[in-house]
Amino acid sequence: MVACGIYSSSQVNAVLANSHRYSYNAAMLKQFATICLKLFGWSVDQRLPEENKYVLIVAYHTSNWDFIVGIFAMWAMGERFYWVAKHTLFWGPFAYLFRFLGGIPVDRRAHHGFIAKMVEQFNNRDVMKLTVVPEGTRSRVSYWKTGFYYIAMEARVPIALAYMDYANKMVGVGQTLYPTGDINRDIEVIRQFYHDKTGKHPEKQGAIRLKQE
Repeated sequence: MVACGIYSSSQVNAVLANSHRYSYNAAMLKQFATICLKLFGWSVDQRLPEENKYVLIVAYHTSNWDFIVGIFAMWAMGERFYWVAKHTLFWGPFAYLFRFLGGIPVDRRAHHGFIAKMVEQFNNRDVMKLTVVPEGTRSRVSYWKTGFYYIAMEARVPIALAYMDYANKMVGVGQTLYPTGDINRDIEVIRQFYHDKTGKHPEKQGAIRLKQE
């Protein structure tokens, strides 16, 4: 997902600047989402970073249900996270729905500029919480995309480690990583955090490794 092009900086800025158009009653949704998650046996881990700006990575992504569980967890935590998805999903009524939920359209036909444009958004905003799925797909992958790491490094923000553990019905944010610049060292911290987390379809969980490993 992070190795993609994205709309121009002005277009991305417009999406974020107009996010108030897609505002919602946070208190009402927090109560609603908390009740719904409890009814289905889920607990929410809320060890969020203290900072107002960070990159939030989510793993493991093995099912379409991850999106629904993740949105309800976001509401239950009283947060608003921005996330990126392929631009073809943003059509008709879905365009409004996904922007309401924090979506930013990505054009996968362009293959440059994503990191720089996201860093620019971090630098220009007082609050920015960007969600990235390093696997980039629900299918099993042999390595993680590392754009999230370089966004965090260049924007000088922490990386929040979010998860959906279907085996234990836990969802949320469990740890904050402050990138050191040594990606091999930091990926090992990430690997240790996720080693006991289970996606909805464990057979689709790939190894947490770098392409060059």
